[in-house]
Amino acid sequence: MSQRVLRSVLFVLALALVGSMLVACGSPATEAPVVETEAPMDETEAPVVETEAPMVETEAPSGEAIKVGLSFSDFATERWKNEEVLMRGLLEEKGYEVLSQEANHDTKLQNDQIDNMVAQGVKALIVVAEDGDAAVTAVDKAAEAGVIVLAYDRLIKSPNIAAYVSFNNVEVGRQQALGVMTALDIDNWDVDANGPARIVKLGGSPTDNNAILFRQGQDEILDPYEEAGTIEIVADQWVDNWDATNALKLMENILTEIENDVDGVVASNDGTALGALQAMSAQGLAGTVPISGQDATADGCNSIVKGELTVSILKDIRDLSPLAIDLIDKLIKEEDAGLEMYTLAELTNDDSLDGEVACKFLEVQQVNADNVYDLVVVSGFQSYDDVYRDIPEDELPPKP
Repeated sequence: MSQRVLRSVLFVLALALVGSMLVACGSPATEAPVVETEAPMDETEAPVVETEAPMVETEAPSGEAIKVGLSFSDFATERWKNEEVLMRGLLEEKGYEVLSQEANHDTKLQNDQIDNMVAQGVKALIVVAEDGDAAVTAVDKAAEAGVIVLAYDRLIKSPNIAAYVSFNNVEVGRQQALGVMTALDIDNWDVDANGPARIVKLGGSPTDNNAILFRQGQDEILDPYEEAGTIEIVADQWVDNWDATNALKLMENILTEIENDVDGVVASNDGTALGALQAMSAQGLAGTVPISGQDATADGCNSIVKGELTVSILKDIRDLSPLAIDLIDKLIKEEDAGLEMYTLAELTNDDSLDGEVACKFLEVQQVNADNVYDLVVVSGFQSYDDVYRDIPEDELPPKP
């Protein structure tokens, strides 16, 4: 054998030896996957896919803040943005990470936003629902995923919510109607001389369960007078989205139809009342026809001190927002929240609804020209400058 051939043979043997050593020292050989064999599926049958809502971890990973979501129907209503800022601050003080969304009166968008916050891992949600029926879809999915859902101020019609906090909304309606009736001195109304007092009712958004409760309270006051013939309901309308522009248009049409013959207006919040007042002002009726509102907004209180809006209702968000945050904190920590159970039928006046909801309701206060300074301004609920905007200097009370 030649030297060249010998070297070639030795080289090949060396390569073989190195290769065997590498195999011995490497990772174990992988086995081919085992393939399950089954009878083929009947092509006429679709495969069954099990779908479940993703479960949310009960605790955030170590070092991460627990997420809480805020879902608002809109920020066009003055109070909601104020409450978003207040609740966000209170939650962050407690160490929570806050996600916040506003749906601009779009029910589908609000449901999508709720779904999205659940997907981002919120442990709890505080929801101001645009539509208490439509929100049930997203809220039930969230609850199934283990998310604690608190309905804030507006009821979501599902027994799967963890809690509902609001004000005594039936009492709101009572105080609105009482304010207008008192301004008319209705118990001394001379029906023989004047005929029945002609009353317009402007309800809130028909998708807001609170509007139904306000109307219940209003009617508790108005119905006996109507049955006695002391008042006559000459128009009864609901204002979509609580929108002042909608209220303006409705009131314009109503005044045209009744030829401006109106003695009182029971409107369900300041926005709708101010819209109605705009129509009334064009007919020379503002300040002469009693009208109610709600929320003690800056514009509403300014209208009161100008002698236009007769009565508003103070629902102090400085009490409700902290209550909601304290409650959500206790529910997350599985502590006793001290709530009272109500049936959905009681909360909605709809006997077809089943189930119960844990609730907490706060009291409300009537605001009028006699107490707006003390109740709203001195208390700090609204600023002095906002409430007394455009008031002549010689008519201004002292700054508190």
